[in-house]
Amino acid sequence: MKKIKEVIVVEGKDDTKRLALAVNADTIETNGSAVSDETVAQIKALQASRGVIVFTDPDFSGERIRRIISAAVPGVKHAFLPRKAGVPTKAGGSLGVEHASPEAIRTALAHLYTENLSEPQTLISQSDLIKAGLLAGPAARQRREQLGELLKIGYVNGKQLPKRLQLFQVQPDDFWQAVDQINLEEN
Repeated sequence: MKKIKEVIVVEGKDDTKRLALAVNADTIETNGSAVSDETVAQIKALQASRGVIVFTDPDFSGERIRRIISAAVPGVKHAFLPRKAGVPTKAGGSLGVEHASPEAIRTALAHLYTENLSEPQTLISQSDLIKAGLLAGPAARQRREQLGELLKIGYVNGKQLPKRLQLFQVQPDDFWQAVDQINLEEN
């Protein structure tokens, strides 16, 4: 089993247990979406010594945790689980890392993004997003979801999409390649 040098930030104990089935890694648990100052301080110390990978659930709470940590700890890496990979098998469960297969976890951890600490350039314009059918129309949400999976950047709404693409400096070639693949799948 692959050993991961960085410490992985997850939401809870069940996520830690599921990660142990996929990779050999140390984790730190946020224990919910209210990330404490103590937890943030621990994450800062770990980022300085070993590096940190944020691997939260593909839902609103997971994105909230991701934003809190990104704002407080510059330079962390991000791994994104596709929404469909985190669907619970039992009715009533919530979307999350604890439901992902070991293979889905390994795939997510193999495609890490590091935030750009300098002022990021805008590589993909608003008009590019409109032209690609990602901001308006009946299929825009589904297209954004597919784009997030193909680029391994997670799902975001139309307002957050330009920020996410800029944050991770997604290259225009990669963006248009993913859009072409979405168009092919639709036809």
